[in-house]
Amino acid sequence: MQNQLNGVAPLTHLGLIRAQGEEAAKFLHSQFTNDFVLLGQTEARLAGFCTAKGRLQASFIGFKRSPTDLLLVCSRDILAATLKRLSMFVMRAKVKLSDASSDFAVYGLVGSAAMDAFKKGAIQVHSTWAKADFDDISLIQLYPADEVPRALWVAPLNSVLPAGDVLPPALWDWSEVRSGIATVTQPIVEAFVPQMLNYESVGGVNFKKGCYPGQEVVARSQFRGTLKRRAYLAHAELALTAGDELFLPADEGQPCGLVAQAAPAPDGGFDAIVSIQISAFETGGVRVGQVAGPQLALSPVPYPLLADI
Repeated sequence: MQNQLNGVAPLTHLGLIRAQGEEAAKFLHSQFTNDFVLLGQTEARLAGFCTAKGRLQASFIGFKRSPTDLLLVCSRDILAATLKRLSMFVMRAKVKLSDASSDFAVYGLVGSAAMDAFKKGAIQVHSTWAKADFDDISLIQLYPADEVPRALWVAPLNSVLPAGDVLPPALWDWSEVRSGIATVTQPIVEAFVPQMLNYESVGGVNFKKGCYPGQEVVARSQFRGTLKRRAYLAHAELALTAGDELFLPADEGQPCGLVAQAAPAPDGGFDAIVSIQISAFETGGVRVGQVAGPQLALSPVPYPLLADI
């Protein structure tokens, strides 16, 4: 299906939170799982916003348009609640938070469309989270899908559109799943600590930065061997949706995990990122919806999982 992953898709399901001010980066640094103080102009950050219990209530791809102007790309269905929650912590910090979704357009680029944009932005392929600015456009290299290059194109409305064939939104959604990196959406808010979605393995958690909400829980999961769930790829012949519970027949009524993100597969059925017990992946036989439900075909994610630091 690699030949189908080629073109440009408008990503209207994504929105943007804008943080402006001399302490914008410092404020985000204090709230998220990743380092925003040392964020450079040529890179982006995957980051999580956790509850005090270390559970992800939002995830972002964040980057700077200038030293005092940062954008956070996130799912629109959680943007309003996330912005409200973040605003509670601003207090006297010199930062202004706003919903900038109506000010910018976000596109997904795949295949040759991404490669052409990388050349224009002088970004080397395989430099995940690298960022380039040209004209008023910000281009961010994402993790590939089945080795096919992918990127985000973020620009003010009425700016130059990215060049490329039209990519059906469903194929972009599928590429997101195949990348193995789940975006937090409403059905999975507060369902996972970051490592349950492998965020520490794809540059989404910095264990050397200062405190943030839930930091102790996230660190304990990493260093004390308490993590029992990981994210994997899955396929089923029936429809899958984020939030679907997963079961093992041997565990009477006790879920072993959840679907984190899903999309229709071009060859039929659905592909998904699932977060399940490591033992369930090793055993196999995971079922959807109930212990007698349809069985999932499981496979590893397409990137190495980091060992404990």
